[in-house]
Amino acid sequence: MLTFGDEPLSEFDRLVFEIIVPEDHYLRQVAERIDFERFRPRLAEAYSLRMGRPPINPVRMLKFQFLCFHYKLSDRRVMERTKTDMAFRWFLGLPSNKPVPNHTSDTKFRNRIGDERFKQVFHELIAQAREAGLVKDRLRLKDATHLLADAADVQPLQLAAQVRDRLLQAATPFFPDWVNEQRAQIETLRQTTAEFPDDERLAARVEHLREMATQLRERTAPLPPTQESDRPRRRLRLALELVDKLLADREPGAQDRLVSAVDPDARVGKHHGYFLGHLLDMAIDADSELITSVNVLPGNGPEAADAITLIEQEEAAQGNKVEGLSMDGAGYNGPVLRELTDPEGLNLDMTVPPPQAPHRSTFGPERFPLTIINEEVGEVTCPNGQTTRKRHRTRKDTGYRYSFKPRQCAGCPLRAECLENPESKRGRVVIKNDYEAEYRKVEAKARTPEYQETRRTHPKIERKLNEVVRHHNGRRARYRGLPKVLIHAVLTVLVVNVKRMVKLLAQKTKAATEALAVRAEVTAT
Repeated sequence: MLTFGDEPLSEFDRLVFEIIVPEDHYLRQVAERIDFERFRPRLAEAYSLRMGRPPINPVRMLKFQFLCFHYKLSDRRVMERTKTDMAFRWFLGLPSNKPVPNHTSDTKFRNRIGDERFKQVFHELIAQAREAGLVKDRLRLKDATHLLADAADVQPLQLAAQVRDRLLQAATPFFPDWVNEQRAQIETLRQTTAEFPDDERLAARVEHLREMATQLRERTAPLPPTQESDRPRRRLRLALELVDKLLADREPGAQDRLVSAVDPDARVGKHHGYFLGHLLDMAIDADSELITSVNVLPGNGPEAADAITLIEQEEAAQGNKVEGLSMDGAGYNGPVLRELTDPEGLNLDMTVPPPQAPHRSTFGPERFPLTIINEEVGEVTCPNGQTTRKRHRTRKDTGYRYSFKPRQCAGCPLRAECLENPESKRGRVVIKNDYEAEYRKVEAKARTPEYQETRRTHPKIERKLNEVVRHHNGRRARYRGLPKVLIHAVLTVLVVNVKRMVKLLAQKTKAATEALAVRAEVTAT
């Protein structure tokens, strides 16, 4: 086991803390009910026994992160406050004569631990809650909210300039003369295209950026392979990858467009309006209201499909089996429903509100039975007995469009009930969705009392998201890049979970104490 050589508190410090820090202080409750020492082995994995100077106690550094995110303090501010706040020093186990670390230690600690280890710490906290009997496997409530990026939403011309400047900065340590030549060409290009329309100016800048990237690759080819520890080479490689992304976005039909060179992982999404950033996605235990899994997606990420990731994440970490999941309308997604309800897979009891069925004046697709002949052939039969095997995949590739020939529908006595325009010369088209069975199960579940009860419970996840956003600065990302934004999210929900666990464990202790008092009174009488 890696040791960190922290000196114990002196008798003087113990006396001072005992006098100044109230017994009912929140941090005393946290220290009493949450075992931070259980996180030590996981944190110690990020340190070397033989290399570098002795590190700061990682449990203490984790507690610094806890204070940052609970009290909504910056790295610099939490260190400044620790100098004078005796409750902070007591919680950290920091003697009064010991100096506070530099605020940059927080950044180095987060980078060293990384997003995966922070997620493991989060799940180890949930394990503590499970051992205390707080977390049940009956039902998970899942929802997401938007997380604004620490970056501005810029126009295409500005974006091209940002990518170009980042490339030049990364190339400067290796080819300073070449960079100066490029800057001179950029100034010439700016002057010669000043009167051009924006689209022509953008095209000229993108073409120049393409030439720069080509020249840089030729110049870097003789250099030795990039090592992850070689920060300048890594910065240059990432800058070239960013250029490639921007150039790929210029191709026809390109999806998932780059929006910011400052935070390349941020995307434009829509959540009660358009935003630039990420999606903060989480699931909570419906009984304890503890957050059991968390993830961060780009702003345009697949929110529905992330339910699979959240449940798998929890079950892999805890070794449990979640029984049910409640989602909002985003969960009415055939491929996602199939994977979530697969008896050989997650096998969840799904609660999803189905969309309101549109009013129809004609026969719906359910009136056209489908017979599967083989994997290649399906046959649809209309209410009048006509059949067709002519089919094509839908544009979203979620089913088949079956088409009846005009002559099959021409003399049909049910024509007025089947076609929206009986005067049309075309035949009826029927869409058969691949996920019809999953949708029918959702719609059948929506007619049960259990569905109504679960939907009354679902607002708990919305209130939990509101707590994260309003009370713990969960609306705007502190950092840039998806891994670091995930660290922000994990530390935020960890703080929220600790707060909830302290409350629930205090209630359990109070109930147990009252029960013992009643038992003692009964015994005495």
